[in-house]
Amino acid sequence: MSADPASRTTGNDFLTDTWVNLKRWMLKTTRNPFVMTFSLLNPIMFLVLFTQVFGGVVGSAIGSDTGGGASYVAYLVPAIAIQVALIGATSSGIGLVEDIESGMFEKALVSPMHRGAIFLGKSLSEVLRIVVQVCIILAVGFPMFLLDGGSAGNYIQTGLLGALGIVCVGVVFAVWFTALSNIVALVTRDQESTMIGVNILQFPLLFLSSAFLPLDALPGWVQVVAALNPVTYGVNAARAIMFGRDVATPIDVTAFGGLWDTLVPALAVLVALDVVLGAIAVRYISRATSADVR
Repeated sequence: MSADPASRTTGNDFLTDTWVNLKRWMLKTTRNPFVMTFSLLNPIMFLVLFTQVFGGVVGSAIGSDTGGGASYVAYLVPAIAIQVALIGATSSGIGLVEDIESGMFEKALVSPMHRGAIFLGKSLSEVLRIVVQVCIILAVGFPMFLLDGGSAGNYIQTGLLGALGIVCVGVVFAVWFTALSNIVALVTRDQESTMIGVNILQFPLLFLSSAFLPLDALPGWVQVVAALNPVTYGVNAARAIMFGRDVATPIDVTAFGGLWDTLVPALAVLVALDVVLGAIAVRYISRATSADVR
């Protein structure tokens, strides 16, 4: 008879369980050449296509967020970084459904493995892939920025620390949607339903936000939706780091000064979503039983 997971509460047990899950999901990803190739090419494709399609049309509309005269490449790089984090988080639920259908999830449930470690290990594997993708976006964006007439010192106004900050924002942003996609997977327990469910959420979240245009350039009703949209807060946080200044944001804060007037409220919203949805995801995993997943 399996030990009760609740009885394994030491930090070492939790870290070991997390590592086992992280390693399993990383091996599963790296052994799939299609997933690896698409994951690496996907951010490059989005950055090139969006800058070429939208650059000449909306370049003149971005002055309010950038202080004027900024390259649309620099404006778009933070948005694409958040976009690839969103897409990477979307795949998390689909992977969980594959585990459910193959029986691996059932085996994890009847093991003494900590339920929180199951979710954390899986989420960390997605986070590592998102970190690589965001780094690719920042690297590819640099020569595109130079070709667009920018100078090397003006690409990321906050320098190397700023680049690391944008990666961190992408990670913080991805956690809540990773949790949400896992919740959808546990509710539907079907790959097609999970894929449809997360995609229905993904595209409106992306396009009804400040990702591609400043808030004040959007129609009135879209501004209302964007003000409640987590993507707006993720993009604004990354964009504030990119330009080293406060950018237009739904929450008007002036107490911290400079880019922190954008970063503090944006990260507060995202961290709150991470905690709430992460707790719900762990609870769903904890309540799942072998009978539930058959």
